[in-house]
Amino acid sequence: MADPRRQIRQRLDSLKAAGVEFVPAVPPVPLPVPEPVELSVSNSTLFDATEAAPVGDRGIALDILRHEVSRCEKCPDLFSTRTQTVFGVGPMSAALCFVGEAPGADEDAQGEPFVGRAGQLLNKIIVASGFQREEVYICNTLKCRPPGNRTPAPQECENCRGYFERQIDLVQPQYICALGGVSAQNLLNTKIGITKLRGKVHHYRGIPVVCTFHPAYLLRNPPAKKDCWEDMKFLLGQMGRPVPVLGG
Repeated sequence: MADPRRQIRQRLDSLKAAGVEFVPAVPPVPLPVPEPVELSVSNSTLFDATEAAPVGDRGIALDILRHEVSRCEKCPDLFSTRTQTVFGVGPMSAALCFVGEAPGADEDAQGEPFVGRAGQLLNKIIVASGFQREEVYICNTLKCRPPGNRTPAPQECENCRGYFERQIDLVQPQYICALGGVSAQNLLNTKIGITKLRGKVHHYRGIPVVCTFHPAYLLRNPPAKKDCWEDMKFLLGQMGRPVPVLGG
């Protein structure tokens, strides 16, 4: 596109060369002011086709969702007692996403999922499976800590479900590992217990899901760690990844 300032300068130079010494000022013509347009696009429809959205755009949408979650007041018992919301950590398009139930006291204090004792055990499970924590995505189905770490109420799970679904849609993990019965039931929208959910491949919106025990349960019941490792080996087999050999 031609530079209008350059065109004006050339026109004035040509008038000067023709002997014109004075050009009367012309008052500017006011431009019409457009009517203000109110955008009605909600965050939930920011990307109708997340599969086609570039990673950078999905990251921006995820940050918008994170901010929306931080201001949520849908559950009075939760937002009135929380220190902060706990959204999730990890890379976009991670090969594996771990989904827990809800934040605990340490998570509520630090704003990151699985940073307490259960989180330390999860880190060991992640490393034993051949990953680093930074390689996987970690989140909870609920974004606020229930008072006293109680089991989330059904309505609380329902209130947070829209946030969680949009989060997973944007992150687009290749596989999901559901940690514990509450997480698995919320994720899969089922009432089947964790024992019967284990050892099978389920699907969440087309994403393969393998269920295992929550690390907090493993801390209370150490013998179940063996069962959890069997679940992880099953998951790695589904992912086509080698099963690391654990040392003594």
